[in-house]
Amino acid sequence: MKGLLFVTHQTAIYNYLQSVEIALQGGCRLIQLRMKDAGISEVEAIAKQAKILCDGYDADLFINDNAVVCKNVLAKGVHLGKSDMSPIEARTLLGDPFIIGGTANTFDDIMRLSEQSVNYIGLGPFRFTTTKKNLAPVLGLEGYRHIVRLCRDYDVNIPIFAIGGITTTDIPLIMQTGIAGIALSSAILNAKNPVEETGKILKLIVENKL
Repeated sequence: MKGLLFVTHQTAIYNYLQSVEIALQGGCRLIQLRMKDAGISEVEAIAKQAKILCDGYDADLFINDNAVVCKNVLAKGVHLGKSDMSPIEARTLLGDPFIIGGTANTFDDIMRLSEQSVNYIGLGPFRFTTTKKNLAPVLGLEGYRHIVRLCRDYDVNIPIFAIGGITTTDIPLIMQTGIAGIALSSAILNAKNPVEETGKILKLIVENKL
């Protein structure tokens, strides 16, 4: 996995499905449905519709937190936070075809997730963000550089996505740290033209990838 991972976010203007469609129209092909504080039945109902949208664009849908919903809607995979089901449990439930991602805030987290055979990692936060509760200490550019160096030293080759308060102007320098991609939400949905902004972000990721 690499490139842009769009994480859904409901705003005063856009609901979850509208945010999915915006990212898809802009060219993003990795979509994570994140519906914090919503009930499982609501998440699954929206996930079914999001899956139809993603299929129409040949895009991959990931479900945040819930491996059962992921399996029920045949999403591409699940993203697990630190307080969610363990990647090992998720793999037992889902089987090999599904992709499993995990959240990391430190290199120790990455090593732990590596031992549990996750397929990708969301590493953050880059800076403070209001879309995440109980935020871990921010990493900044130097934090990413340091962790990427450690991954190389210890031969950890899991794709890492930077996440947390990232703006469009941050992307060139973040990509030059050696990570695989960028996961974001607000930078797109708060833009004057979110579809165009998605395309701009995708271009910046490609142009600045080491």
